[in-house]
Amino acid sequence: MAPLCDCCGENIEKLKQQVSVMRREIKNLRQMLDSSVRAHRKHMISIQSAVSKTEVCEADKDQTPPPPQPPPPSLLTSPQAALEQGTILTVPIGYISSCFSVKNGTPRQPTICGPSRAELRIQQSVFNNPEHALVGLEQYSHVWIIFLFHKNGHLSYKAKVKPPRLNGQRVGVYSTRSPHRPNALGLTLAKLDKIVGNTIHLSDIDMIAGTPVLDIKPYIPEYDSPQTRIHMDLQPYELNTVQPNATTVEDLCKDSGTDAQSDKKVGGPDDDDLVSHVSKDKCEADVPSIDSSGVSAQFSVPKDLHDVLEEVKAYLTQSDFCQSEHQVSDSPISKPPESTVDRPCYGEEAYSTIAGWIREPPVASLEVRFTPHAERELAEFLPTHLSGAPESVTPRFKFLRSPEEAAAAIRGVLSADPRSVYRRTRCRDKLFFFTLDTADITCWFGQGFAEVLQVRPIECQAAAM
Repeated sequence: MAPLCDCCGENIEKLKQQVSVMRREIKNLRQMLDSSVRAHRKHMISIQSAVSKTEVCEADKDQTPPPPQPPPPSLLTSPQAALEQGTILTVPIGYISSCFSVKNGTPRQPTICGPSRAELRIQQSVFNNPEHALVGLEQYSHVWIIFLFHKNGHLSYKAKVKPPRLNGQRVGVYSTRSPHRPNALGLTLAKLDKIVGNTIHLSDIDMIAGTPVLDIKPYIPEYDSPQTRIHMDLQPYELNTVQPNATTVEDLCKDSGTDAQSDKKVGGPDDDDLVSHVSKDKCEADVPSIDSSGVSAQFSVPKDLHDVLEEVKAYLTQSDFCQSEHQVSDSPISKPPESTVDRPCYGEEAYSTIAGWIREPPVASLEVRFTPHAERELAEFLPTHLSGAPESVTPRFKFLRSPEEAAAAIRGVLSADPRSVYRRTRCRDKLFFFTLDTADITCWFGQGFAEVLQVRPIECQAAAM
């Protein structure tokens, strides 16, 4: 490189001096701005104090005391008073140790990635004996996990959000599972694999490592699943429809019709009991009850009995919402008062419904491919339970049990397109990175597919950077 001439050197020195002067001026301007901001704050505080004094004086003149203000949370001494004021102090019972270490690439719902695994250890600061709090939980297959979205950045939220599955369309935040909410609470239905001491081993999760957990509740289908409630509601009525000596309505109609044609009366105690104890299920709530005392007066004529049974048969045949076979029991069964209320048999679709975009989202599922190089790299990982070379030589999973399970987890994550709407529209040609267990995955997205390019251990990736 040729040396600079004297003229160029002088110009450079002048430029440097000017830059130095400009920096000092900028520094002075910043100091002046800070001073102005502090003075403005003091001025606003003095104005607010003067306004508050004026309001107090006017209130004294009007002799109308201002309404009492609730005490600040810091002055509330009773936990009961804090709850009444809406002040809730939460204490994490534990923190998640997950195969997902960062938000990027973490499934948005637990059903997206079945092989995903995590551990939750109950802290001893909550219970002296944390394992005692888990006694009996092993009897359940699934648990509800209530947690905090602790990686929400600046914790901003809006009334309408853009779910990734809607590909940019806006809906109300409370009609979605968006983490950006006024109260950043999350809810996950996780599979309970096992409990060891004070540690819960979970799978089918969508929580990242370090997630604070607030509560655990067992999943009970009889309480939590509307479909299960339907079957439970039907059971007590179905139990009363079939008895050892039960006779169908059609048989009664045939018998009564024969008696009417032969001009005979209903005789014998068995016939009286059979007619008097007509079972009433939820679809026969409009049929009046028949007691033994009213049999002789109401059904003394066989033709009347035949007409009544024919009306019952026609009612059951024309019913649009009952399809089961209705029978009459020969044993008297006392119904509770609520069983006499009309209870139509709703179908599952009518009982519980969800938004249409959940089942048919505008974003289609993606095909997931692996390059041969990525497949070879993934096959080098060892499960955590196998003995082998040190971790510095051979990569090893911490949660996943095999490379095949890791491949299934990667397919689950990528098939649901974990990219945000911004990445889909503005960064289509960019590589996508996410972490799964101890592996860093590099991939790219094409038209209708995602291809895994590289699967490297986290340590190697960190050393390369």
